[in-house]
Amino acid sequence: MKNHHIKLPRIVVAVMLLAAVVLQSLPQPTVHAAAIYNRSMTLIAGALDGGSKSGGTVTHKFDFTVPAGGNVSSIKFEYCTTAADVGAATCVAPTGLSASGATLGAESGITGVTMNASAGSFYLSRASAFNLAANTTVSYTINGVVNPIYGPTVPDTNKTFFVRISAYSTTNATGVPIHKGTVAASTAEPIILDGTMPESLVFCTGATVGLTASVPDCSTATSGVIHFNQLFSPITTATATSQMAASTNAGSGYVISVNGPTLTSGSNTITAMNGTPNTAYASNHGVSQFGMNLRLNSDAITGTTGVTLGGEVAPLPTGPSNYKGQAVPSSGYDTIDQFRFQSGEVVANSAFGGSGQGTDAQIYTVSYIANVTGSLPAGSYVTTLTYICTPTF
Repeated sequence: MKNHHIKLPRIVVAVMLLAAVVLQSLPQPTVHAAAIYNRSMTLIAGALDGGSKSGGTVTHKFDFTVPAGGNVSSIKFEYCTTAADVGAATCVAPTGLSASGATLGAESGITGVTMNASAGSFYLSRASAFNLAANTTVSYTINGVVNPIYGPTVPDTNKTFFVRISAYSTTNATGVPIHKGTVAASTAEPIILDGTMPESLVFCTGATVGLTASVPDCSTATSGVIHFNQLFSPITTATATSQMAASTNAGSGYVISVNGPTLTSGSNTITAMNGTPNTAYASNHGVSQFGMNLRLNSDAITGTTGVTLGGEVAPLPTGPSNYKGQAVPSSGYDTIDQFRFQSGEVVANSAFGGSGQGTDAQIYTVSYIANVTGSLPAGSYVTTLTYICTPTF
């Protein structure tokens, strides 16, 4: 058998060799990682430090969307002084930044991960790969990260730093990333506000004390010149009211006393209702009586159906909460439809629920009654009462 050799023209051989050389010299296609998008990192306050505090131990929360395509087994987070797309191939960790003591908090999206941390980075790893069949929004909360701190020679608390995020098909964040993205954050100079609350007592009296934004307001107190509702008569009871408001931050609270004489016209007087200490008395027509209390009294006092006299302290006392003012129990000034008057006696305090304490503002309504005998000499009967509020700090 004869061997037959096919001889190609020299020019064809030369073209084939040239083509092979050209193919070898062409650059090989590069596989680029798809971009992670909707990326953000939120600095959240830790147990003691504000989220953006330089050197603070805080929480870093990452939110982003991983595009479809590939299986993710780990995601790496690298803290760097520069972004990944500014030509800095090497990641340099920010000064003072540490994730070595950080722990994984909440997770969503690609879940079931465990955290592996070092000083300047950490990665989250899954036991089984997550198939990115569609765009996947993920969120991770990382607790206990120490923010960067710059200085101390030249402190710079307002400093930007970056975190490069890379998703891998491997479980230990090695190899070529399949998805990448970068987020930025900044530490910031804390704003420190300082203020002092001094010892405080706000107290006022008047015919009425109003409210501003639902809070008793002494600037609204009206004149203390008050007239009884009618001429004195032995067959009906004359009535009047005044108000006072008090608040204090005194540790032992306050006491309010009333001071002054009974109703007087020259040498003639209306008898003060104070026969027995700490005792209140009923109102009786035709008897000489001047008294007061700090309660809402019934229409039996006014003699007109549905018309009451006075009011309860407002807001009502709430014991250990922030309203503690009250008419003093068993003082003779805290019994409905019963009255008393003795100059110098304590009529109210802020000891509701125990010992005296500070309290927010409350309004007291003081009710006054005057009953007279038929033989009381005619005249203008007047008294000037002074209420004294004494706090104990």
